[in-house]
Amino acid sequence: MSSKRRQDESVNTDKKKKKKKTSEETAHLCSAVEDEQVKSAVKEAWSRRTHYDHGDVELDCHPFPHCIIKNFIRSETFVENLQRELLGLNFHEKSNDLYKFKQSDDLRKRTEPHITALRSALFGRFRSWLGEVLGVELEPTVDISCARYEYTDVLLCHDDELEGRRVAFILYLVPPWQSSDGGTLDLYTTNSDFQPQSIVKSLVPSWNTLVLFEVSPVSFHQVAEVLSQDKCRLSLSGWFHGPSLERPPRHIEPPVPRNPHLPRDETLLLEWVNPVYLDISYQEQIQEEFEDSSEIQLKDFLKEEKFREVSEALRLAQIQWTRRSPANKRCYDVASLDTLPQCVSACLELLRSEAFFLLLSNFTGLRLHYLCPADDDDDENKDEEKEKKEQGDGEATGSSTESSSAAAAAAASANKSRDSELSTPECCGELRRWSHGGYTLLHDGEAARAEYALDLVLPFGCADWQSEFGGFTCYVANEEDEELLTVYPEDNSLALVYRDKETLKFVKHVNHKSCCDSADRAFYDFSFVYYE
Repeated sequence: MSSKRRQDESVNTDKKKKKKKTSEETAHLCSAVEDEQVKSAVKEAWSRRTHYDHGDVELDCHPFPHCIIKNFIRSETFVENLQRELLGLNFHEKSNDLYKFKQSDDLRKRTEPHITALRSALFGRFRSWLGEVLGVELEPTVDISCARYEYTDVLLCHDDELEGRRVAFILYLVPPWQSSDGGTLDLYTTNSDFQPQSIVKSLVPSWNTLVLFEVSPVSFHQVAEVLSQDKCRLSLSGWFHGPSLERPPRHIEPPVPRNPHLPRDETLLLEWVNPVYLDISYQEQIQEEFEDSSEIQLKDFLKEEKFREVSEALRLAQIQWTRRSPANKRCYDVASLDTLPQCVSACLELLRSEAFFLLLSNFTGLRLHYLCPADDDDDENKDEEKEKKEQGDGEATGSSTESSSAAAAAAASANKSRDSELSTPECCGELRRWSHGGYTLLHDGEAARAEYALDLVLPFGCADWQSEFGGFTCYVANEEDEELLTVYPEDNSLALVYRDKETLKFVKHVNHKSCCDSADRAFYDFSFVYYE
């Protein structure tokens, strides 16, 4: 019986082998990759940083070395079947400060025949070819996924640098594609600080074309926003791992200058601010709500006539706007202060005034003005009362005790004065314009400098702005994807948010929906940060 059972098992095994054999596929790569002369020529060109173009293989070294291989997979039928398998995968929406697109699960363990065959070819034969071209031993680590970019999807400027990544690659499986469809792979030049400057080359996706480049301190690139409403930019992408290139110290931007308040009294508030917000009892209600949630939006904050006057002035051609960069940190327009109309300058002055600092203190309970009591003032008052009571209860008090108490009081007063000088409330701010393509990104420098602060945003010109356009401010916990709070732009609604050292913020990319109906939409905001 046992012998018969083994025989049956052997038969079943043979059937499995035959079945497995019929489902196996092989990804035959283009002949250029198999050509030793081509490999030697590409290797020499890469090492010398010179241009090479032969048949389906092109190497261009501007702005950084990147290789383009057309007709990467020989069999058209194989590519079509690969595309069909990929489109059948489950995709997950990915969205944060840097990107918005749909991504598949990791493809390392997928068993579909064409996905399996391509993975084997990429991280087998092609990895060996690429390692010889670069003169580097690439690891067999498999790092690959599939991405679907559709209308308004984008991947903003970044350099791909992460420990272990040596070469990035993208294989396009797209329908006929033009630059007007968006979704191009844009390559940036860099300045002397290794920061991205401008896009100098845009690669249009093309069916069965592989693009690869070395991950380096200057490999800044982006996937431009997809503008086509009916095409899907399908691609396979990942990294070949190996020893990282040496990286210079990261550039540290100089801190934004801060200023103390301007000496302006409450007359300014009476002129500009909705009277309801100047009522002391209402300020107390606002403070209670703010202390509960650390954020609040105060609607109709400015007097209606003042808000309307500033809104109209912001559209005047006399204001000069400058694009803020670099693209791996931010992209929006900021107004040159010496070109502002008088009423806009006056609004800016309001936000920097002493009277406004005190108003913010009343709204939030933060010590942004010396008249606002510190959190520990109540405790100090209780201690003083207790000390007086103890002194009154004593029947006799020596002169040495009295002099000691006087010295202690003087020292406490001096310390309080010194603390006040060291912690003079300050602010920094700007007038921003948001239109299609604007954004800010989280970055290491911002995280390193994070501190307790009160953010203020006062928007103008966003009456018909919709949340799906982007341009809203997201607050997130440092090194976590979880969004803590989203603040949407709303006309004449003063947004106040108090953040701690572990909270960061970004403005979501303003996408093509903001202008797809030919309306040249833009909104403006005063953005200030106040420090106790």
